[in-house]
Amino acid sequence: QVQVVESGGGLVQPGGSLRLSCAASGIIFRFYAMGWYRQAPGKQRELVARIGSGRTTNYADSVKGRFTITRDNAKNTVSLQMNSLKPEDTAVYYCRVESADFWGQGTQVTVSS
Repeated sequence: QVQVVESGGGLVQPGGSLRLSCAASGIIFRFYAMGWYRQAPGKQRELVARIGSGRTTNYADSVKGRFTITRDNAKNTVSLQMNSLKPEDTAVYYCRVESADFWGQGTQVTVSS
């Protein structure tokens, strides 16, 4: 069966960095676009970044220039490098296999001093 597992969340001070990773199995990974989403308390889940099978990327305006999404098809992983973190980046971050709509369980990111 399909499994999507995120890792790398945690507590970081404003201005700091974190790197999230997502490992997907049970799919032909290289065929799928992959997305990172986040959901803050009381808010709707939103797209943070997406990378296509051809490595085309797009980002939410709120994270452009600070976050970078990459993929490693040999390892079936997608990563999100988050720099210059702000308190408003605090949320549960989810990885999604786009079009197939498989989701991970989420990883908490908290940005606070």
